[in-house]
Amino acid sequence: METRSSVDVETLQDALGSVFAEWVRELDLRVLEAKAGEVVLALPVAPRHVHAGGVVCGQTLMAAADTAMVLAVMTRLGGFEPMTTVQLQTSFLRPVPGSAQAVRVVARVLRMGSRLVFGEVQLFEPGGQLAAHATTTYALL
Repeated sequence: METRSSVDVETLQDALGSVFAEWVRELDLRVLEAKAGEVVLALPVAPRHVHAGGVVCGQTLMAAADTAMVLAVMTRLGGFEPMTTVQLQTSFLRPVPGSAQAVRVVARVLRMGSRLVFGEVQLFEPGGQLAAHATTTYALL
């Protein structure tokens, strides 16, 4: 599928406040960069994201990965179109300390077909080490 148009950082930031469920908005994700097929987000670490072990919980990281990938797909579609997550497989490689300021989330579209989109998401702890890696499949509705 050809890229129809790119979507800028401001448009994607606005989408975070209008497209996603209320609890996803509470992640307070910030769009740092955007180009066709790729977005970079910051996930601020807050106490509500930290479990009893003192690290950011996997559910928070997976929600950020899923959200980032939707935004990356939007950059290829030229805006939001209905889609659903078919597969999100996440490998957690190292813990993100609860004291961290933010997690860097990089989402890339790997292949975009007429109905399915494949992608990958990398989540980096503040020191720049890869903390989690996700592969994704989305169905365009």
